[in-house]
Amino acid sequence: MAARAVERRLNADRSDGTARTQPCSCGRAARFAGRHPKTFETALGPVTIERAYYHCRPCGQGWFPRDQALGMAGTSLSPAVTRMTGSAAAVASFATAANLLHELAAVRVNAKRVERVAEALGHEVAAAEQAAVFAPEPPAAPTMYLGVDGTGVPMRPPEVVGRPGKRSDGSASTREAKLVVIWTAEQCDQDGLPVCDEGSVTYSAAIDSAAARDTDATPAAFTLRLRREAERRGFPDAACQVFLGDGAKWIWGAATEMVPDAIQIVDFFHVSEKLWDVARALFPADRDNAQAWADARCEELKTGALDGVLATLRAHADHCEEAAKAVHYIATNRERMRYAEFRAQGLQIGSGVVEGGCKTVVGRLKQSGMHWTKDGAEGILALRTCILGGRYEDFWAWRTESRVTAAA
Repeated sequence: MAARAVERRLNADRSDGTARTQPCSCGRAARFAGRHPKTFETALGPVTIERAYYHCRPCGQGWFPRDQALGMAGTSLSPAVTRMTGSAAAVASFATAANLLHELAAVRVNAKRVERVAEALGHEVAAAEQAAVFAPEPPAAPTMYLGVDGTGVPMRPPEVVGRPGKRSDGSASTREAKLVVIWTAEQCDQDGLPVCDEGSVTYSAAIDSAAARDTDATPAAFTLRLRREAERRGFPDAACQVFLGDGAKWIWGAATEMVPDAIQIVDFFHVSEKLWDVARALFPADRDNAQAWADARCEELKTGALDGVLATLRAHADHCEEAAKAVHYIATNRERMRYAEFRAQGLQIGSGVVEGGCKTVVGRLKQSGMHWTKDGAEGILALRTCILGGRYEDFWAWRTESRVTAAA
């Protein structure tokens, strides 16, 4: 009944076709060419609207002013259904999202349509982010954390042709999604250790490159994205800036270039994993001794006895490849492993928020049987980071305003 009432109200209004001509973008005049009906899927049910159509004969363009005014140009979904489709597709597979829309809202959008709408919406989010339409914020706390990590996304075969990977034949089946996470940790747990503040986490993710030459006029795509997210959150203006990551060179290259004043910390748990690899290599059949050895090295690392850890590792480096790797890893990053000093300052030394972010943000793309195009994956990543970071409402306010302005 509500759908029929809306339908009658819109069709009774003929003001969209009162002018005989309208200016065309080519500079000439488009002429009124009658009315054409179209059925739109709305939150109230299907609504059929007769809309005035204008056509420019010289350039061949045509448009429906009412579609533009209602935010439905080029689609048969209302803005409300488009928004619901994006929300559902961000958390579930396209087939599941289609079922949810039907079960919960009696809206019929098939799985393929859900895919197209969600990915297109995600690209709108990414464009809005690149255009800096989301207002920058002041620092949320005196100390702000920025973490970076990468994780593989399963891709369709054409997307990985010629790319090296971890398969037995050296080929790739995934491409790396690079994640930026920003948060605060002013609260402490029962042991007095800082923990992530609820509602403080925002994300940015894409399958972009961090590679750049010194002669390049602009930084790499990932570096630019990192800068935009950092500036939007007010990270460069925080009294204390902390950059957390693993030992990957691309991470610290981006950190040094974009936030040179930040305290750089290698995630403690990544280092402890390296020590556990050594322990398992030294005691392959003795888990108790392996655990005792690893626990002792981790405690030394945590309390600042880095030289002692390195001395122990070097004693095994000649006959244990994992020990040699650990020596190089720690020696290369030792300034970022001053864990006793960092803990004394009340700083987090683990990137659990970033590790959790990889699962939260990118995990949606790793469900059983999923394989993506780069374009499709980036659309869903942008959509998920917008929703999870609490920017979806701002995005829709901007989208609505920009479409109304364009229609006017």
